[in-house]
Amino acid sequence: MLDKISRNIQKKSLKERFLLVIGILFFLTYLVLGLFIIFMKNFPLDMSAGYRLVFGVLLVGYAAIRFVRIINDNKD
Repeated sequence: MLDKISRNIQKKSLKERFLLVIGILFFLTYLVLGLFIIFMKNFPLDMSAGYRLVFGVLLVGYAAIRFVRIINDNKD
């Protein structure tokens, strides 16, 4: 399975590989930021815990959507 993924990535052009890396980077950024907002006790912005939780869950949900899109684009 990993061999198939590796061959699929190697078939991509340099531009497509660059965009894949950027997509993975932003997926991780949204995921870490969402988890950071949810679990950080001393959040620097003045937000109530409920709003922080909702905002963090939205960011993690958006990261999940980006992850699914990366996986679907990589199957081609």
